Amino acid sequence: MFRSGLVALLFASVSPNAWAGAPAVSAAIATGLVAHRAVYDLELKDASDRSGIAAMYGRMVYEFDGSYCQGFTTSFRFVTQIDTGDSVRVSDQQTKTFENLKDGKFTFDTKSFTDEQLDKEVNGAAQDQPDGVKVDLKQPASRELQLAESRFPTEHMLDVIQHAKDGKRFFEARVFDGSDDGDKSLATTTIVGKQETPLVEEADAGNAGAFSKTAFWPVTIAYFNESAKSDALPVYRMSFKLYENGITRDLTMDYGDFVLTGKLAKLELLDRKAEVCK
Repeated sequence: MFRSGLVALLFASVSPNAWAGAPAVSAAIATGLVAHRAVYDLELKDASDRSGIAAMYGRMVYEFDGSYCQGFTTSFRFVTQIDTGDSVRVSDQQTKTFENLKDGKFTFDTKSFTDEQLDKEVNGAAQDQPDGVKVDLKQPASRELQLAESRFPTEHMLDVIQHAKDGKRFFEARVFDGSDDGDKSLATTTIVGKQETPLVEEADAGNAGAFSKTAFWPVTIAYFNESAKSDALPVYRMSFKLYENGITRDLTMDYGDFVLTGKLAKLELLDRKAEVCK
């Protein structure tokens, strides 16, 4: 799943120990994640005058592969054309991550371009430790950081699926995904709706291929700054329909000043060799 890596709700305050009881990663659930490449068509749903955006559209490609034994890789590309009324620019974000669930390791590399010119690169590695997460940041500046205990993106996705299967509708967690400048984790609140089956009129349900008639959970994740006060608004909020195998569709990405929708345009399942963990 991406955030990178997403309702109108009275968000509860995030207590310091809210994520202390996060469920352990389930190898069985992790093994059930499907290697796939998903393409989403993006459109502007809403924008405030403050955003300065007159129109916006684009495409997002998300590729997820790997295994519990060898680790999971994610490649993510997010390209948008932004019309401000006075000018048009193309934004291109490219992210690659690797997550080893067994060893608690996570590496990340993000390049951001505007009109094909590199604006920023963020890369480094993070490691779970008994007292939190150690981050070895290489770009934009080389330094070592010690952060509070956090979940990595695939870990958090597995937590969402586990809570959904258990019928738990709300939980909190701290997540580190290497986004922004790669130097902080974010507090999150996740709301999981009751499992549903796709409706005929859902625009992108048919593009889910073999899963087009499979049940899903509606999920909303809100991300808050690490130091946010209990009544603060989220910096980012994402809603999507989640299948048990990790595939998502019907995205809504709320950045505060503007909101994008992402409809699943194409889904390709990737071959993955069976393996036995040693």
